[in-house]
Parts: sequence; C-alpha cells; structure tokens
Amino acid sequence: MQNTYSNQATSNTIQFSWRLKKDGFAERTIINYSKFLGLLEKLGANLSNPESVKSIIALQSNWSMSTKATVVSAYAKYASTNNIQWNRPKYRGTAKLPFIPLESEIDALIAYCGKKISTILLLLKETGMRIGEALDLEWQGVNFESRVILFNRPEKHSNARVFKVSEKLCSMLLRLKKDDKLIFGTGSKHSVICNFNHQRRRAAVALANPRFGQIHFHTLRHWKATTEYHKTKDILYVMRVLGHKSINNTLIYTHLVDFEQSDGVHSATATTIEQAQKLIESGFEYVTEIDAVKLFRKRK
Repeated sequence: MQNTYSNQATSNTIQFSWRLKKDGFAERTIINYSKFLGLLEKLGANLSNPESVKSIIALQSNWSMSTKATVVSAYAKYASTNNIQWNRPKYRGTAKLPFIPLESEIDALIAYCGKKISTILLLLKETGMRIGEALDLEWQGVNFESRVILFNRPEKHSNARVFKVSEKLCSMLLRLKKDDKLIFGTGSKHSVICNFNHQRRRAAVALANPRFGQIHFHTLRHWKATTEYHKTKDILYVMRVLGHKSINNTLIYTHLVDFEQSDGVHSATATTIEQAQKLIESGFEYVTEIDAVKLFRKRK
C-alpha cells in the first residue's frame, strides 16, 4: 500500500512539474517547487490531503518562518493545479538584507581565482547578471570592438539588456576557449558553483579573509545594484540595469550600505581627454572641474 501511494505521489509531482513547464514557469521555479514537494513527501505528507501537509510543515521546528512560507507557496501552487481546496497557513518570512562586500574584496577574489571563474566574477560584477544568465551567454552576443554585450535570454521573465563592459573583461573573455557557442561552455551550473566554492574557500585561507565565505555569485548582482544606486540615486536606472519588471524588486537597494562612508574612495585627476577616458574606463566617475583639472572618484 505504501509503495502504491509513493508511486502515485511521484507521478503526481512529475505531472505537476510538466504542467508548470507548459505554463511557462522558469526552470529554477519548477526545480524548487518540485524539491519542496518531494521533501514534504519524504517527511510523510500526503499531497492529496492538505491537512497532512499543514501538519508536517507545522512540526518542522528546525525550519525558519521563511522556509515554511516558501514550502507553503510551493504546495499552494500544487493544490491549485490539482483543484485541491485548503486553508493556507499564515507563515511570513522576514526579509534579510543581502551581504555587500567591499569592492577591494571582490577584486582580490577575482585576482585569486582561475581563468574561467575569475572571468565569470568580473562579468557579474560589471553587469549584475544572474549566474544562469552568464552561463547562457553566447559568443555572438558580444561585440568586442565596441565592448558591448547584448543579452536576450534573461531569467525569471526579466527584460533583455545591453551592457557596456570594460576592456579588461573583453580581454579576459578572449582568453577562453571557443569550443562552443556558449562562452563558458556546456558544463552544468552546479559544477561551476562547486568549482567557485572550492576556489573561494582557498582564497579565504590564503588571503586571511573569512568574509569571502559570504560572497556568492548572486552577491555580485546585489553589489552592482547597490553601487549603481549609490552613484546615480536613480532607482529606475537600477531597475533597467537588473532587468526587473517590477520596481518593488529593486527598492531593497535603496536601504543598503552607504559605500562612500564605509569603504572610502580613490580620487584621480585628468587634464586631457585621453586621461579622462582611461579613468572612466577603469571605473572612475566624474565629480567636478577646478582650474581646468577634472576630478574623478571611485569607491575602494
């Protein structure tokens, strides 16, 4: 009897995943929902019985309120898809502000990591892409002459974007093998993340900075958004950089760290157009002009 139910539950979960895929849900959403439903089954929940599901969730004392709320959302979609009526429990997670590293820490990590990982890190730093988007990037989307990346395959139903990137990033991209239409090859995202985690741990020890352990690929998206908002105070511009369709997803970055106070700034001057151009290309922003000398700054 138990095996019969288990087989039926697995079949229902597969059908549910296929229904989400046909409805156009993002691959990551489908994977996460299926994972949480599988976890509920493993813990003994009967997905056809919402009271059973609610009991299992309530009994998980080691789950945070955010985790419970996420699992409830996954089951709510399953219940809706299968015409199951239930009184949804009221779990509300507490939003946490993301960790924002110093730019000097990001640059040190980029310098330490191997060729492929360091290139991915610099790409994420300059563009704010998601790691899945970066791994989907094709050679044909990069114009090396104008240093422009055109990206038309965004995740999570975001908007397509165009990025102006540095000469350094273009040079690092050109060092990679061109064996595939994808810049970073056909390896899985999981393997790339594992590779980065290994190099990050080694960097934390070698450079005596345990904060590296808090830097993930997505951290660089948070860093990009925060620094762009700090520079421009234009939340709509940041929204376009990230590709968000809803400004509510972007507003969190108005509450984060003031880098100019916490990290300090580098200053530089230019008296010619060529000098000013090089400073801008290396990340400096124009401040003002005094006695025909242009002043620039960049956060450390």
